[in-house]
Amino acid sequence: MISTKQAATIEGDKPMNINRQSAIKENKMKITTSNLIRWSGLSAMAAGIIYIAIQPIHPLDVFSSVTTAQWAITHYLSIVMDILGMLGIAGLYARQVEKSGWLGLSGYLLFSLFWALSMAFHFIEAFIEPVVANVAPKFVEGLLGMVTSVPSEMNLGALPAVYMLAGIAGYVLGGLLFGIATFRAGILPRWAGGLLALGAILPLLLSSVVHHPFDRLFAVPVGLALAWLGYALWSERRAPAAEPVSGKASPQLNPTAAA
Repeated sequence: MISTKQAATIEGDKPMNINRQSAIKENKMKITTSNLIRWSGLSAMAAGIIYIAIQPIHPLDVFSSVTTAQWAITHYLSIVMDILGMLGIAGLYARQVEKSGWLGLSGYLLFSLFWALSMAFHFIEAFIEPVVANVAPKFVEGLLGMVTSVPSEMNLGALPAVYMLAGIAGYVLGGLLFGIATFRAGILPRWAGGLLALGAILPLLLSSVVHHPFDRLFAVPVGLALAWLGYALWSERRAPAAEPVSGKASPQLNPTAAA
């Protein structure tokens, strides 16, 4: 038989046990969130590496390239890069959200817009252009003209404006703001943020001097910055949350905090 005093003790321990279990669950959630952010660094790193790697293998933006295997492979990789880029940028922003402020939020949204719109255009280049090349050559040449700055002979609707929006607002302005916010936050490597900001505005500064396709060299600083930031995020070591000790737990709380 359990005495009245023992029953009261058991009843008194229940709220404490419930609170302890809640704390353990909360700690596990924090660890999961931290790991997700950390592993997103691999996405940013991979996106930066692919962004650099596809520049020298990218075929010329001419009609004869559209139906080649090299064209398909390049744009398949580009779609993968876009997905990894969006995941990586989200993790980079989440890591420094508290210190990057409105500047970081603006940069994150605009830079993410670039990767999202780029994925849409790369999808068209990978799966639509090769199929309709022989049926609608003028349409394909018009799409290629958006990249090479050659006026289209047919009306492409809002596509040229969206492409320009992705380049100016997304890539240039978004990369510049996100790079500056990263530099100011000081959580991730400052010089990587500065390199991102510089690389983002290079096309705007030197487009009149370096023409397509040689302007693909401007992708190298941005790719290096993404890979650098991604590696810093992935390799970052944080103090792990305390794990519950297996065995019989003491009902008393330890007031001593870890240094």
